[in-house]
Amino acid sequence: MNECLDSKGGIVELLRNAVRPYAWGSRTAIAELLGKPVPTPHPQAELWLGAHPADPSVLLHADGAQISLLEALRADPDRYLGARCVQRWGNRLPFLLKVLAAEEPLSLQAHPSAEQAAEGFAREEARGIPRDAPERNYSDPNHKPELICALTELHALAGFRDPLRTVELLAALNSPALEPYRKMLAAEPNADGLRTLFTTWITMPEPAVKAVLPCTLDACVALLRRDGVCRDFRPHRGSDFRYECRVILELAETYPGDVGVLAAVLLNHVALSPGEAMYLPAGNLHSYLRGTAVEISANSDNVLRGGLTAKHIDVPELVRVLDFSYGELPVQCGEPLGPQEIAYHTPAEEFQLTRLEWAERESTPVLLRGSWPQILLCAQGSVELRSQDGGYVTVPRGGSVWLAAADPEVTVCPVTTPVQLFRALPGLAHAN
Repeated sequence: MNECLDSKGGIVELLRNAVRPYAWGSRTAIAELLGKPVPTPHPQAELWLGAHPADPSVLLHADGAQISLLEALRADPDRYLGARCVQRWGNRLPFLLKVLAAEEPLSLQAHPSAEQAAEGFAREEARGIPRDAPERNYSDPNHKPELICALTELHALAGFRDPLRTVELLAALNSPALEPYRKMLAAEPNADGLRTLFTTWITMPEPAVKAVLPCTLDACVALLRRDGVCRDFRPHRGSDFRYECRVILELAETYPGDVGVLAAVLLNHVALSPGEAMYLPAGNLHSYLRGTAVEISANSDNVLRGGLTAKHIDVPELVRVLDFSYGELPVQCGEPLGPQEIAYHTPAEEFQLTRLEWAERESTPVLLRGSWPQILLCAQGSVELRSQDGGYVTVPRGGSVWLAAADPEVTVCPVTTPVQLFRALPGLAHAN
């Protein structure tokens, strides 16, 4: 296989990307995607594609040379990023693409808005908190909206549930220990009531958690015994809360004694089918429970945690950035851009994610227009990229390619079908 697409107008390089080994990751999903032996010795949680300073991708040149994408952008931003991108974001790639593989639940977390991130970063810099300190909240001054697109069925907690529905859940649990909290939310079934109850639970002293949490788990077990175990592990409507109870019990088993299990009682439970996506704006409290997905976000790593973790939790700062509006988040199936390509739309100007697919024995080529930085990730099958002057590169499953803004337009042709190819580029590319 060629290691780059060499043409008179420019070079399109293959990428080598960093794998992040977090405890909640999978020992099979990312390795299988990359064609590596499974199971891996340690969990692999995320594959990072982009130019984040913590783990930038590496460009593979035709002559065998290798260079960090971060260094390349700094050395020649106009060529790699293009004038419009540089004008808006300087020499920084605005998006970060990931493959996320969760075998266990991630921490409950939220990301700040642009204003909150800039203010919080400046505040911590002024206080002299080292950027790698465990108590640091803001590693950079940028916000981190994100879009998650399921590769396998993906289960998640995302955003606050309608408080009236949560009142019904607490009533169905029928636990004396939960009754004061049910009454608290029933008296104010709105964003203010959610803020009050969430803050009450997240700031509980340890003795109170030890009293309330076991009673909550006992109530979940009792409901499942009464109504039967939930075989279809997806959210239901009406008075069926078996799915929610099963999630709560599984969270408690993974994170025993963690107050985040109580916080999860307040959140929407979501199951995305492959190809479905969900946009998570600033302030949204969420956790991915299990499954494999492609995630694209603004190029930041700012995370405020709210439980289900042994890491630092800054409760006042978390509550400050949380959005307590409620209701289910829209699930996207994508909108067609052309015969093979669909787009997932978000208000984020930093990123746009599209998905190209070819069915078995389908061979229609697709032209990818340039002038913006792009990353392509082949999630299924294999494709060949061809330049206008005859250069080409074959990209296998798990392979990825960097397209610089100055590169010539490229045609994608399926080789091994069916094909699934994800395309990441700035959101401004489709806004203009």
